[in-house]
Amino acid sequence: VQLQASGGGLVQAGGSLRLSCTTSRRTASNNAVGWFRQAPGKEREFVATIAWNGGSTIYGDSVKGRFTISREYARSTVYLQMDNLKPEDTAVYYCAVSRGSYGSSSSTNYQYWGQGTEVTVFS
Repeated sequence: VQLQASGGGLVQAGGSLRLSCTTSRRTASNNAVGWFRQAPGKEREFVATIAWNGGSTIYGDSVKGRFTISREYARSTVYLQMDNLKPEDTAVYYCAVSRGSYGSSSSTNYQYWGQGTEVTVFS
């Protein structure tokens, strides 16, 4: 399974970015895809996850109301729309594919990880 994350960059606080995670088509139909982030010196933090079948979502408390996760079947891609960004959102963002059909907030429930994409929010 290959995952390709992209879309990171430098943005001013209050701005927006959209991250993309492109997966293989087989993965897209059977699993959930999640986003996690890790800031320097901090532990990996759950951001959001979406199940390909049904589209059920879960969000981390720190991003609820600001981030939106979605999927596009035709492109086998999961998006993370990040609005009203804050400096504390600065981190390397990783996408991952779950072991089962439904995602969770625990990183141990994910079996494949993509390379990270860096997001920097300045005030």
